[in-house]
Amino acid sequence: MHADHDTASLEQATEDFSSARSQLFGIAYRILGSVAEAEDIVQDAWLRWQKTDRADIREPAAFLATMTTRLAINTAQSARVRRETYIGPWLPEPVDTSLDPQLGAERAEALEMAVLFLLEKLNPVERAAYVLRQAFDYPYKQIADILDSSEANARQLVSRARKHLAAEHREPATPAAHRRLLEVFLEAAKTGNMPVLEDVLAEDAVSYTDGNGARNAAKSPVFGSESIAGFLAAFAPRFWPGTETRWIEANGRPAALVSSHGKPVVLLSVEVSERGIERAMWIMNPDKLSRLATS
Repeated sequence: MHADHDTASLEQATEDFSSARSQLFGIAYRILGSVAEAEDIVQDAWLRWQKTDRADIREPAAFLATMTTRLAINTAQSARVRRETYIGPWLPEPVDTSLDPQLGAERAEALEMAVLFLLEKLNPVERAAYVLRQAFDYPYKQIADILDSSEANARQLVSRARKHLAAEHREPATPAAHRRLLEVFLEAAKTGNMPVLEDVLAEDAVSYTDGNGARNAAKSPVFGSESIAGFLAAFAPRFWPGTETRWIEANGRPAALVSSHGKPVVLLSVEVSERGIERAMWIMNPDKLSRLATS
């Protein structure tokens, strides 16, 4: 009899976990900007959930979200230390949202590359509060419980995060304008057309390359439309010949995946406002491109 009860209990636990899984991944990924780290956390949460005394847990989804958020905050705190040894700028790991219904089906809030990049500058607790509120619409009372703080403090954390993002993130352009500008920018980058590059970039635009020491990856950001145009024009002849480009949807926005000999070498994602391209994000770290290769 006891064994049957255990089996039924584990089946229920598996069912509860499965129905929460995509949201758990969505929370962890947004807090960490890393698919690999988010998957590790979801796996860790599953192992802990199996060992938890579930008899008194009335709301499994809420319990699991709390556990996942806390694990993600701990990982984010240790990731800070790890990233100090990272070579050059660190950018979030992109996901192909057209293939990942888990992320694509949720509210696209706090998912685009530019926002994840800016969230990285907040402390992990502020980041978690912002993600729970903006992407998953959690009530402040529940955010306070998850973060083990007061409701007033939860409101303050979200408000601080919003202010920080508002100061650095302009109103995004429509998807059609975004794609059009990215196409023009990419074509001008390939041909080294400096006047067009300067024209589509906002004057104080920034270009970041995430390569962690990969060949051809700039180790520091390039600031200003003129400098970026000059940099890309100098870079063009040795980089673009022999490459092919295909369009993908990265984190809910159009992006260009560039391959050489069938292997992805860079994903270009941009942040676009009515002023033009605000940030160009070139992801060249092979570890962050490996999942896109098979998509």
